[in-house]
Amino acid sequence: MLKFYGIIATIILLPSFIYSQEDSEELPFREVSDYPESFTAETVLTRLIESLGFRFYWATERINEEDLPFKPSENGRSFSETVDHIYGLSNMILHSVLSTPNTAASVELTFEEKRKAVLLNLQQAVDVLNNGKKLEDMKTVFSGNSGSSEFPFWNQINGPISDAIWHCGQLVVLRRAAGNPLPSGPSFFNGKVRD
Repeated sequence: MLKFYGIIATIILLPSFIYSQEDSEELPFREVSDYPESFTAETVLTRLIESLGFRFYWATERINEEDLPFKPSENGRSFSETVDHIYGLSNMILHSVLSTPNTAASVELTFEEKRKAVLLNLQQAVDVLNNGKKLEDMKTVFSGNSGSSEFPFWNQINGPISDAIWHCGQLVVLRRAAGNPLPSGPSFFNGKVRD
């Protein structure tokens, strides 16, 4: 009888254990990587994207469901809508590093899924850069019904990358205004977490 209850307890508790394991999956950009060995256009760009990932990671860490709809005014974007925008920007950054056409993301995702997708998009862009992709080989491509257009990677720096950094700052302001300030620990100057 005791063995039977042990099996029942295992069946009941196993899904919650598996869920908590998946939930605690380590996402990239909790910290920025160590300095690269040399200065090149690609290592500087990698550091810029990692810094964006680090800021986004901490701007969205420990967000509560009640924080998501918060917005300062009727005309402003909510926390959740700002994350949606950064998600779209992260897709554009990744597509540009890969030099593939930008496509609109139409999949419905939860906040946690979007957060993870942003961080993984940025990590994939960093990985491609670390594997030898050259800036001059990257381009931003837009395709639509009226044709296609291409831009050099310069447009990514003043466009989506800078825009996403800008919006990470807005997330920080929104969460403070909602009463949920940034967790203590991250040093944005060093890109590391203080003990």
